[in-house]
Amino acid sequence: MRFRLGEREFDEHARLVMAIINRTPDSFYDKGLTWAADAAFDRVAEVVDQGADLIDIGGIKAAPGAEIGIEEEARRVVDFVARVRGAYPDLIISVDTWRAEVGRAVCSEGADVLNDAWGGADPGLAEVAAEFGVAMVCTHTNSVTPRTRPHRIEYDDVVAEAIRSTVAQAERAVALGMERDRVLIDPAHDFGKNSFHSVELTRRLDEMVATGWPVLVSLSNKDFVGEALDLPVRERVIGTLATTAVSAWQGAHVYRVHEVAETRQVLDMVSTIAGHRPLARAVRGLA
Repeated sequence: MRFRLGEREFDEHARLVMAIINRTPDSFYDKGLTWAADAAFDRVAEVVDQGADLIDIGGIKAAPGAEIGIEEEARRVVDFVARVRGAYPDLIISVDTWRAEVGRAVCSEGADVLNDAWGGADPGLAEVAAEFGVAMVCTHTNSVTPRTRPHRIEYDDVVAEAIRSTVAQAERAVALGMERDRVLIDPAHDFGKNSFHSVELTRRLDEMVATGWPVLVSLSNKDFVGEALDLPVRERVIGTLATTAVSAWQGAHVYRVHEVAETRQVLDMVSTIAGHRPLARAVRGLA
């Protein structure tokens, strides 16, 4: 299994860091730290230096909040994508949006990936990805309305349902004309799920990997980590990194994160233990 993002190709052992760049004033974790365009641009430079393989730009926080229309979302992300593309011609740029209109606008400015975090809420987004030949992330959200929290959602088997939904979305994207090696799937921890579901998805993530589609996970500081450890948002980094290591061992390929340097080290260590990456240096007992 190989997959492509932008002009780069990756094999089944790839473990890529996708750095989150929030163009929002109210994100749950950074609380607007990169709301200003210059601050967001400085953050791009920082995460690239820290080893990010790609960035994910978002203009709307996932949680409930003020209504953000298409025009405002586009205002937050389209020109910024153009600015980043001009400064970093080889950087893989993803945009987190569920709206086809926004997807079309960012692709016109050079985006390489459309991260559909709300599981096909706008079916036209896949059509845009096919038209522009960009990559796309297909997620499992149990068809919940974007920006709503789950309420007493039940599954007979959450992993089986996540596989069914994401693979169906992926196959539809290919049927629309997308290249198969540009489609990824994401179980979407916390989205349309309680914490028991997210833990189960992590425990059995290898089943999603076994579908043959490259798997993206978005674990960073999420509620299931906080509920597992009874910790607030700002104290979930260690739990997130532990979950990242487990997911890497299970074979996930792309990791959407806030802490880039720490995640890079975790993924490199797992890759070395798995035999997919050499030691950075080897002197102990050899001199």
